[in-house]
Amino acid sequence: MLIGILIGVAALAAACVLYGIFVERRRYRLVRRGMAILPADGPETLTILHLSDLHFVRDDRRKAAFVASLPVCDVTVVTGDFLAEPEAVETVVTAVRAARGRLASWFVLGSNDYFNPRPLNPMRYFIPRSRRRGRPVRRGRGGELRALLASEGWRDLTNVREQRDLDGLAVEVLGLDDAHISRQDLRLAPRSAPDRFGIAVMHSPDAAPEVAACGYRLAVAGHTHGGQVRLPIVGALVTNSHLPRRLVSGLIRIGDSLLHVSPGLGTSKYAPFRFLCPPEATLLELRRASADGGPASPNDQSGD
Repeated sequence: MLIGILIGVAALAAACVLYGIFVERRRYRLVRRGMAILPADGPETLTILHLSDLHFVRDDRRKAAFVASLPVCDVTVVTGDFLAEPEAVETVVTAVRAARGRLASWFVLGSNDYFNPRPLNPMRYFIPRSRRRGRPVRRGRGGELRALLASEGWRDLTNVREQRDLDGLAVEVLGLDDAHISRQDLRLAPRSAPDRFGIAVMHSPDAAPEVAACGYRLAVAGHTHGGQVRLPIVGALVTNSHLPRRLVSGLIRIGDSLLHVSPGLGTSKYAPFRFLCPPEATLLELRRASADGGPASPNDQSGD
């Protein structure tokens, strides 16, 4: 009896692993999220395509085809970790070409763009970062990636704060480098034009509380992969972030601000597995706030 139960559990576990490797990690989907957050004197709508954690390898035709199929939006934002290996720089630059925004295309990099990814024991993620031993790293092709994207019309927002006009919407945009490797420059976070609509772009969501405190109405981040492995009731097992696990993905209200954390489209090539956490591109559909000045409503959601 006991042996039969153990065999059944082992078979179920093996089936879940195979599903996560061969099915779910390639179940790319587009999710639409609407929010009434734009000021009354701006455009009626603004669409933002949020991509993150693409983790491209050299031959990634299925993922590239999905990115090419995404709708053209007003603004496209990629919040880092374009690469799963440095040899994929040219592949990913070509793949995201079709996803550029009508008004603007923004990006920041993540640690996997700066440094060559290496095999990692998954159990390491369960050890607090303060107790992890450092590992030697090799510098990747982040500089080349940045230059090629810029030549294609993408704006590099790495530790940048600037003012833009988006189809009549006066915007102050902040871009922060990867907080996960302590490259963010929070000295740039305080608003210089608080009358403008504030948008913050970052790879890791760890800096989101500071950004929200500075008055940015919308922040976008990635890095967590939505947990990548989620269990019923338990949720995400790990997030690799300082924020609570319940803030691992989706739209999160922080005071008067909204934070969108993308589950991302990829995985490390050394951990090609997702479970109950399908890869996602997100279309953020911003519209004017209600006339009574009520709070933003991040409730609309649909998946394609």
